[in-house]
Amino acid sequence: MHEVIRQDEADGFARSREAFEHAVGFLDGAQAASLTHAELESWLSADGREVLRLLLQDHLSLRAMREQRIESIVDAAGVTRPLAEVGHARALESVVGQVNVARIAYRKPGEANLHPADGILNLPVERHSHGLRRLAAIEASRDSFDEATAALERTTGCQLGKRQVEELAQRSVVDFEDFYATRKPPVASAASDTLVISLDGKGIVMRTDALRPGTAAAAAKATPKLATRLSGGEKP
Repeated sequence: MHEVIRQDEADGFARSREAFEHAVGFLDGAQAASLTHAELESWLSADGREVLRLLLQDHLSLRAMREQRIESIVDAAGVTRPLAEVGHARALESVVGQVNVARIAYRKPGEANLHPADGILNLPVERHSHGLRRLAAIEASRDSFDEATAALERTTGCQLGKRQVEELAQRSVVDFEDFYATRKPPVASAASDTLVISLDGKGIVMRTDALRPGTAAAAAKATPKLATRLSGGEKP
C-alpha cells in the first residue's frame, strides 16, 4: 500500500515533480538512447504511469491539507457529528494505480463517521474507481471475464481478480432502468405510427428460388448437405 506522505503545501507536487525529472533524465541519458521504440514504450508504460499516480496522490494530499472544517454536520436522520478528526484515509484503486485519500472525519460515539470530502470527490463505496469500473464494463462486453481481467492489467497495471472484474461490470449497470426511464418518448405514439426494425440477415438460410442469379450460381456449386453431421457454415 502506498502511504500518504504529508508535504509542504508550498511545494505540494514535490514527489511527482521529482519522478517526472527522473523520467526526463533517464530519457535524456545514454541508456535510453540504446533502447528500441518498443522498449521505450514498455518503460514509459510503467514509469510514466507512476508519474501520473504520484500527480494524483499529490493533488489528493493537497486537497486534504486545504480541507476546511465544517462547523455543523448533520446526517440524513438529523443526528449531529460534533467531533472532527483530520487524517482519516482510505484507499482508492485508480486507473493509474493505488492512491490514498485523506479527509476529515466527523464523528459521534455510536454513529458511523461522515466524510463530506467523499461526496465532493464522488468516491465509490468500494475501493475501485469509476474509471476502473468503466474499463471493466467495456472489456467484459468484448470478451470473457478472464480476458477482461488480463486487459485491465495490461492497460492500468492494476492486478484485479476475476470476481472483482465481474462485480465492477455489474455495478456499471445499476442505473440501467433509471437511465432508460428518462429516455421515454415525450409524446405517446399514435396507432398509425410505423415501427421499423432493421435486422442483420447473416447466417439465415434462404430459399433457392429467392436467391439472386449470382448467389444462386454459387450455391449450385457448393458442397451438398452432409447426412451424418453439420455441413460447413451450419449451426446446431
